[in-house]
Amino acid sequence: MRNLASALLTSALLAAGVLHTGCSSFSADPTRAEKEDALADARARWESEPDSVEACVWVGRRLGYLGRYEEAVATFTRGLELYPDDPWLLRFRGHRWITLRRFDDAVRDLERARELVQGQPDVVEPDGEPNKAGVPIGTLHSNIDYHLGLALGLRGDDERSAEIWLAGLPAARANEDRLVSHSYWTWLALKRLGRDAEAAQVLAPIRPTMNILENEGYHALLLHFRGEISREELLKGVVPGTTEFATRAYGAGRKARIDGDGDAAQILFAEVVKTGPMAAFGCIAAEVEIGRSP
Repeated sequence: MRNLASALLTSALLAAGVLHTGCSSFSADPTRAEKEDALADARARWESEPDSVEACVWVGRRLGYLGRYEEAVATFTRGLELYPDDPWLLRFRGHRWITLRRFDDAVRDLERARELVQGQPDVVEPDGEPNKAGVPIGTLHSNIDYHLGLALGLRGDDERSAEIWLAGLPAARANEDRLVSHSYWTWLALKRLGRDAEAAQVLAPIRPTMNILENEGYHALLLHFRGEISREELLKGVVPGTTEFATRAYGAGRKARIDGDGDAAQILFAEVVKTGPMAAFGCIAAEVEIGRSP
């Protein structure tokens, strides 16, 4: 029966244009020239302000937006050689260690960053790629916790991951974009541990209509977890090879696995890994999930 269900799922996704029978190629980033110009500006600023942590951070961030992840790490490392206890540099290097699948390094940097900001006022983190409203949704503290919880989960430290997610949940209620992204990973961490009652509580504040500026995928996934939208509705019209597809298909795969449909889960994880993008958290998590026991 499970093989039949998986076959039906595959047929449905093929018909909807979600799955592809061969390798897909995707158009080049139309904003690449703009990103290159922004990197050049960031480099010029850093050259004129060589002792500026902020200038160093922006060069590293701009390199990351261009997919130059090793160079981004090297840039943050240069900054940390001068300022080894700067939480901004540790936060951003931790993120790029995740991109490079170096989860132990990510945890080391992010745990240290978390220690350094304890008891310090939180500050808004400016966006390098602003949302449609131009309103930043993250802060230094929230982004340290977000990336640390993710890195811990990716390396298999489920108890510590859940601890971080739960600790950060009250602060995530500051806006509904943060609430849905944080709640999504919290729910997955708790379900992994079999803490179903706590997971159900995480879903309680989620409503069909929320003020979401950029995390529509996480919002839709939480509604899927609540049983309010189907897997087909979740994935309909979402283009493979995009971060949005990686997010939704990975989350759908986790839900399928939780529900006992391991075959459908593997189909979804495999499609995410095949199409990328490689820096998407959904793609990284799908790689890890394929190798994990149900």
